[in-house]
Amino acid sequence: MQTLLIIGCGDIARRTLPYLLGRYRIVALLRDIRQAAFWRARGALPLIADLDRPASLRRVAGMADAILHFAPPPESGMRDTRMRRLLAALNRGGHPPRRFVYLGASGVYGDCGGARVAETRLVCPLTERARRRVDAERQLRRFGRAGNVRVSILRAPGIYAADRLPLERLRRGTPALRERDDVFTSHIHADDLARLVCAALRRGRPNRVYNAADDSCLKMGDYFDLVADRCGLPRPPRVSRQEAEKTLSPAQLSFIGESRRLDNARIRELGARLRYPRVVDGLDAARIDVIPAQAEILFFKP
Repeated sequence: MQTLLIIGCGDIARRTLPYLLGRYRIVALLRDIRQAAFWRARGALPLIADLDRPASLRRVAGMADAILHFAPPPESGMRDTRMRRLLAALNRGGHPPRRFVYLGASGVYGDCGGARVAETRLVCPLTERARRRVDAERQLRRFGRAGNVRVSILRAPGIYAADRLPLERLRRGTPALRERDDVFTSHIHADDLARLVCAALRRGRPNRVYNAADDSCLKMGDYFDLVADRCGLPRPPRVSRQEAEKTLSPAQLSFIGESRRLDNARIRELGARLRYPRVVDGLDAARIDVIPAQAEILFFKP
């Protein structure tokens, strides 16, 4: 059985487990030993290491046949030094992974003026956070070409689920932009994102980028209205961009400075079918707390 190393063991990583167990020997790289019991109980082997401590990464060399990478870059700087340390450790082994799936971010495109954005569009990151993501992608592409590793990159937009909704923002009455000032955003349900990751592991093409988005076409304020309506909360007040600049945090302002609609046609290459093709589908499922009785594996059929 092949060994799969998971790096960045948060929510999306946990959602991938039903699709992976029994198909791989799973190793979970953890920086917090307190998480070990959770992963061990679910059939994974914990490996305590830290992407910020190079010496702790020595054991990953030659360990894995495949890697799922969910870990974020550092919180500052223009480079993803965590990715650099990991790839250096992998290069020290004589057995590089055959497949590497990286969960990146759609912020690498920057502001596209509301245009439809395909994966062929040149990246134009506007924030340090997005520049670190671009750096990670470039490092991985070089790693893939040099070591004959099949690298697949998924650029994810806003991730939502029943437990990943902006409810506190709505309760606080944080304003959204009025219609004529608002920006287009893209979304993906956390469960569908986990399924796309597993599909890329199976069918992703070498050095290929995929927009991991659903079929929705929403402006940001409309998304907040939709969540508010489904959750019985007041819709946010709408303000002009000038007014928003006086009340929103720098982080919130960075999101309303970029407008784009991700073209998700390429994910058809992965043979994936979205369970929640529109945000309204995911929110309706969240309202009745639908949990599949079994994880139907669509991506591992011959």
